[in-house]
Amino acid sequence: MSLLVVGLSHRSAPVSVLERATLTADAQVKLLQDTVAAEPATEAAVLATCNRIELYADVDKFHAGVAELSTLLAQHSGVGLEELTPYLYVHYEDRAVHHLFSVACGLDSMVVGEGQILGQIKDALATAQELHTAGRLLNDLFQQALRTGKRAHSETGIDRAGQSLVTFGLEQLSAGTAVEAWAKGKRALVIGAGSMSSLAAATLARAGVAEVVIANRTPDRAERLAQILTEGDDTDVLARAVPMDAVPAELTRADVAVSCTGATGLVLTAEAVAAAVEGRTGTPVAVRDETPAPAAGGLTPAGTDEGCPLDLSAVQGATGFSVMGEAAVAGMDAATLEQHAAWVDRGTVDRRDSRRTPEVEAELITALAATVAAGGRLPERRRPEPVVEAPRPAPALALLDLAMPRDIDAAVHRLLGVRLVDIESLAEASADAPMAADVDLVRRIVADEVAAFGAAQRAAHITPTVVALRTMAADVVANEIARLDGRLPGLDEKQRGEITQTVRRVVDKLLHAPTVRVKQLAAEPGGAGYADALRTLFDLDPETVAAVSRADDRDTSDSTENAKNRGRQ
Repeated sequence: MSLLVVGLSHRSAPVSVLERATLTADAQVKLLQDTVAAEPATEAAVLATCNRIELYADVDKFHAGVAELSTLLAQHSGVGLEELTPYLYVHYEDRAVHHLFSVACGLDSMVVGEGQILGQIKDALATAQELHTAGRLLNDLFQQALRTGKRAHSETGIDRAGQSLVTFGLEQLSAGTAVEAWAKGKRALVIGAGSMSSLAAATLARAGVAEVVIANRTPDRAERLAQILTEGDDTDVLARAVPMDAVPAELTRADVAVSCTGATGLVLTAEAVAAAVEGRTGTPVAVRDETPAPAAGGLTPAGTDEGCPLDLSAVQGATGFSVMGEAAVAGMDAATLEQHAAWVDRGTVDRRDSRRTPEVEAELITALAATVAAGGRLPERRRPEPVVEAPRPAPALALLDLAMPRDIDAAVHRLLGVRLVDIESLAEASADAPMAADVDLVRRIVADEVAAFGAAQRAAHITPTVVALRTMAADVVANEIARLDGRLPGLDEKQRGEITQTVRRVVDKLLHAPTVRVKQLAAEPGGAGYADALRTLFDLDPETVAAVSRADDRDTSDSTENAKNRGRQ
């Protein structure tokens, strides 16, 4: 069997696709069940976060596994396979291990180095264990991924490079001001009471907000979170819980709101946000005009020469020359180009000129090139004057949307007096975030752990064969001692025991060096064939080896269940 991962993330897919491809808790359960029920897979685990969906499986056929896992992801995510396929990535064997370990260390996160992913990996493993879809391979894989992530954070300074999405989002909202200074004394509204919302509430409380209001569909969870914040030793924040229908009123009072729910629809519409700001400021909220502003003096519609920034009469012999085409802007300086673009954007004339043939086009371009060569650039009638944009007022309300799919209408971006930071804007901002030098150290840790995991798995692969060989040797010793009892019935217990121990020591010494060496060889790359060689040389029954493997898997499952039970106590 072999490890395979198929998935998509913020690195491979646009936010609009990730938003639609999210998996609910019920969908994750069904996906795991359907994956292990499919022919190529025997184990499965799904890692679903706000910016990634990955399906891990132990498969016996690569191509069939890729096809089956891709189809299952499409079915349960609700995005058609044809649309989803261009954004999927596939990792196999060591590359799959390397990918998960990198994810666990925060190297693949939207904010490099963030540690929240470790909790999400732990939850993914716990779900797979609870549904009995994780066997020996995925148990070992995810547990070592957790150890690798913890090692990266303890042995390097990756924490200096990374932070949680909550912290990064608040930094974007504060727009260059220290989060503590920006948040001090503000009133905060947190919508949702899950892990991300809890982290947001705690982060805001530590940053110095005066009040945190928790709104959640389950009142008990909101009240419990509010109580934890109130009783915390590291803050003196005032925290209280409210029902979801109180959100509009609380939004009117809030300075900053963070939303991260599992809702499939919008929690806050643009209209609701505008009403909240209007209720707070007492004046209607203006909508930002995102159409290009005209230059001073204005331009007339395209299709007439008047208003065009080009002096068309300077292009000699260019009868019928289209100022709408790409050739028209060759050689323009930046200011003229901007004015020309604004003139064209407001035009009503079809950009395609049906009168032009390839021959005419060639002549016009030749004439244009001659003019550019003579003058250095196209002559202008006038220099465009700078466009002055209306100043945008300081935000009266700051919104942080960490949900996927989004909780807050993207149209809120256009509301003056409101600042919205969501997953999409975080992805854009993080692309330019500096990476710490410690990232290189983490990469080396990942490489070491991948090599160690591969060696351990290859060694484990031969263990059932070695166990079966020793079991066969023990059976041979037992049978020979029984035959000796028949031939020498007068042996006393001490004599029989000495003979038995002597024969066992001889067998053990004969098997010790070969079995130790074969484990060492099997741990090296390409060592998988040693198990087959051992079975062939000693004529071991394949079913005996398989029985040992099944027993090992049961022992692993029992140990995992016991550990989970101990954790509940």
